[in-house]
Amino acid sequence: MADDVRDKVIRIMAEQAMLEPSDIEMTQTLDDLGIDSLGLVESIFAIEEEFDIQVPFNANEPQASEFDISSVAAIVGAVEGLVAAQKT
Repeated sequence: MADDVRDKVIRIMAEQAMLEPSDIEMTQTLDDLGIDSLGLVESIFAIEEEFDIQVPFNANEPQASEFDISSVAAIVGAVEGLVAAQKT
């Protein structure tokens, strides 16, 4: 499951950044990828739709959110947690 989640999140982030998924590294930040606040919101919506989850995210205060957006790896980890919680 983890690889599947990672691959899907990377694909979504790559689409927003207009990059190939192979160009995305887990250590990169949204700034590194050139994803602005609107792109972030669109990414969150795409993630929610892809995984049928609700992301606890406040677009007005992303740093205050429970959803860690500090790097691609953090986003993948947060999505994995939400997907696992949904299955219990």
